[in-house]
Amino acid sequence: MQFFCKNCSNLQQTAAFWIFKISSLKKIWTLKNIFITIISMNPMKIYLASGNKNKKRELSQILEGFEIVTPADEGIAFDPEESGTTFYENSLIKARALWNLVHAPVIADDSGICVDALNGLPGVYSARYAGPDFPQGKPDGTKILQEQQNLFLIEQTNAALKNGLPSSRHFANGPRSCHYACSMVFLVSPDRFFVVQETMEGTLIEDIKNQAGDGGFGYDPIVFLPQYGKTVAQLSAEEKNKISHRGKATEYLKNIIKEFFEKN
Repeated sequence: MQFFCKNCSNLQQTAAFWIFKISSLKKIWTLKNIFITIISMNPMKIYLASGNKNKKRELSQILEGFEIVTPADEGIAFDPEESGTTFYENSLIKARALWNLVHAPVIADDSGICVDALNGLPGVYSARYAGPDFPQGKPDGTKILQEQQNLFLIEQTNAALKNGLPSSRHFANGPRSCHYACSMVFLVSPDRFFVVQETMEGTLIEDIKNQAGDGGFGYDPIVFLPQYGKTVAQLSAEEKNKISHRGKATEYLKNIIKEFFEKN
């Protein structure tokens, strides 16, 4: 940058130049401070290894102050093969797969419904479950509607109970006992991660006609919570976040996540 004063002496011109220079630097420094302040006001960013908008909504409600971003939000193609046999294995597969794409902190969860009378089915296959003929999903990978999944699960459970259960079996909430399970991973590098697994206990309703509630998603309308006298789908968002498998897992990880961002 050049500065020229036509009617000034060399000394005056030099002094004027530095006054102008210092003034400009002050403006730049002020702008830099403003920029830093704006950046610091932005939420801390965590990628969610899922395309499920309902999961994103639930996590955003619990992790206030953090920006929860899905791969789809940034146009990232993400569809890892969930080849694990446990919720923990699948959550870690998804977390590592997304971290390899974004190289930033990631939250991943794998969750599902487990019916005791069906020896824990559909479990890790809950999203792919397609009835008693395809409990682990259809061979071609196509999925059926959630309403059909709900109906199949009730019918399969009813059939299992009709055939009788071993007298030695004990279920927390009677023969129709079921629970949601969630394994959640907060991963900051491939070998540095934290894992929590939580459950929400309930019972499966006897007839699809008794499904109730329009909140939540998935199997929520057919899972009854005896202690609350309502289905999961009838809970408010605040109630569900306090007692759900995913809500409890997220709460456990919240302090770890906050501490990580404070130190980094």
